[in-house]
Amino acid sequence: MAPRRKKSGDDFGPRMADAYTSKGASIVLGKAVLGDTVYPDAVVRVPTAMCNRHGLIAGATGTGKTKTLQVMAEQLSSLGVPVFAADIKGDLSGLMRPGEKSDAVGTRVDQLKIDWSPSGHPVTFLSLGGIGPGVPVRAAVSAFGPELLAKVLGANDTQTSSLSLVFRYADEKGLGLLDLADLRAVLQYLTSDEGEQELKGIGGLAASTAGVLLRDIIQLEDQGAEAFFGEPQFDVADLLRTTPEGAGVISCLELAATQDKPKLFSTFLMWLLAELFHHLPEVGDLDKPKLVFFFDEAHLLFEDASKAFLDQVAQTVRLVRSKGVGVFFVTQLPDDVPEDVLAQLGNRVQHALRAFTPRDAKALKAAVTTYPKTDDYDLEEALTQLGIGEAMVTMLSERGAPTPVVWTRMVPPTSLMAAIGDDDIGKAAKDSSIWSKYAEEIDRESARELLAAKMSAAAPEGEKVDAPKGDGGGKAKKVEGVVTGYLKSQEGRRMITSVARGVFGMLTKR
Repeated sequence: MAPRRKKSGDDFGPRMADAYTSKGASIVLGKAVLGDTVYPDAVVRVPTAMCNRHGLIAGATGTGKTKTLQVMAEQLSSLGVPVFAADIKGDLSGLMRPGEKSDAVGTRVDQLKIDWSPSGHPVTFLSLGGIGPGVPVRAAVSAFGPELLAKVLGANDTQTSSLSLVFRYADEKGLGLLDLADLRAVLQYLTSDEGEQELKGIGGLAASTAGVLLRDIIQLEDQGAEAFFGEPQFDVADLLRTTPEGAGVISCLELAATQDKPKLFSTFLMWLLAELFHHLPEVGDLDKPKLVFFFDEAHLLFEDASKAFLDQVAQTVRLVRSKGVGVFFVTQLPDDVPEDVLAQLGNRVQHALRAFTPRDAKALKAAVTTYPKTDDYDLEEALTQLGIGEAMVTMLSERGAPTPVVWTRMVPPTSLMAAIGDDDIGKAAKDSSIWSKYAEEIDRESARELLAAKMSAAAPEGEKVDAPKGDGGGKAKKVEGVVTGYLKSQEGRRMITSVARGVFGMLTKR
């Protein structure tokens, strides 16, 4: 069905062309549509200088959200901007290969009167802990911190507070929390006769609370999540790479093999964002962002989250802008994203909404209220009539003001609009310049071994205390001994971890 026009507008084409003009570099999203007419001269674009003002890509399943993400990622890469994207179903893996001209692509190219040339783009494939193809991505439990770990475990306020106490104790005693086995060892020790005495001065740890946390940790291990926690820890600087030719590297986190662990991968994405905030310097406004971060299935991050957690997410998103990082949340309904976060998203690409349920109808009305007023469309009606690969768009202009809402027929990606095989993804990952840095897991001396040694020393002569098993018998030591040098000594790592993990706490205090 054609977009319904609210009033006559012979000046529509020139007006939209002027509103979306950009003097600097920009990403072309598509062409403006009104009635049955496509206006080829009315190019809808977003200036790269405004990409760190964050954005929302929303719409029902099958309306074209992933293709919009693909179009943006490949153009940003061509402009020299690195991109990070969570690839939930493997659909984005085609970014590395040239696209194929189909009848649908040909029709769209003719409608928009654009040149279309197939091209692949530089992609590095990542995977959580090596689950599935991709460069293994890991993080130490201590770097993850109690707040984010509590979100993964589904902990309540009391359990989160107890986790904070455990992390503080481990920091003070120099007990490295590298994996879930280390965390279990500390919890078990602190509820033992010897260990419980050490916490009395700072509140103590209830055995019942520790028991719940231990069960939750074991359940997480049984799901295979222990593969993610450990070392070498992923360095977020590796998300900022460019090719020798100057193209931005697209880092695709392949999550098809971990779709059944939504809390883990959504919280991991938040950890990455917090790490970027902590490690990147303040840069203010740039002509191009240092990184654009696409947060797919964003609703998973916010489900069942405490108010304190949501406040911390909102603050991280707000402050990371000044580090030159743009964040685009990708989800089905706009109200999947909390208001405090939604208010910071200056760029909106809204694909079709389906008003099939009362919640859908409510979300539709709410979406209309968040857009600038328009006399060109009946927005509530238009949002239900958009076709596949069409969206209602409003962006921030180069002067930071919202552009008029425009029905946009999106340009097709130039890369392959289909998943490639796991074997191809695995080969590309092993060919990556960072494969050797992360491929082999390190299991150095940490809390589990240190506490076992302490308890053995305190045990009566003749008794032997074994370290708690941390990997179900399957995890072998790959590097023995402690790496020398201050920054990798226990004292040095404790100092670094204490600073790095403090992002969420620092933001709360700020």
